[in-house]
Amino acid sequence: MTDTDVKKWYVVRTVSGQENKIKTYIESEIDRHGLSSFVADVLVPTEKVIQIRKGKKINKERVFFPGYIMVKANLAGEVPHVIRSITNVIGFLGETKGGEPVPLRESEVNRMLGKVDELAVQSDNVAIPFTLSETVKVIDGPFNGFNGTIEKINEEKRKLEVMVKIFGRKTPLELSYMQVEKI
Repeated sequence: MTDTDVKKWYVVRTVSGQENKIKTYIESEIDRHGLSSFVADVLVPTEKVIQIRKGKKINKERVFFPGYIMVKANLAGEVPHVIRSITNVIGFLGETKGGEPVPLRESEVNRMLGKVDELAVQSDNVAIPFTLSETVKVIDGPFNGFNGTIEKINEEKRKLEVMVKIFGRKTPLELSYMQVEKI
């Protein structure tokens, strides 16, 4: 195993709103300097969001952590310098002034990438905390405080489709188990 094989995830702080552009810059700069073997992946963590514009549903991707990009790399030689020198990159997360960038722990990476330990998934699948047509209260997100009825349960993704009355109209919301509570 050579040095270039040992890659860890690091978080790069960037100017908010420029994440995808900066991701492209990082990839092209790494290629230009011939350092591709040191950088395995550059990732902007996003989530799919459904917005309603002019009565139409629009699927959009929303940046999960505005101002942050995840980079899986071996920060050897010129790699950190090349990444830091890119326009709108503030620096690596966790570094003290002039210190070394701090890699993410495996558990943090898995949580950010939506991977959960197999054991945790199996124990969670035993009991589904909700039932169909049960009334729940939204406790997180833009519809915080609204009550709704569970229409669908997606055990695999641990998501619920909750029908909520907004301005007298029923609207379906996709919410995680953590965003609702039983009434």
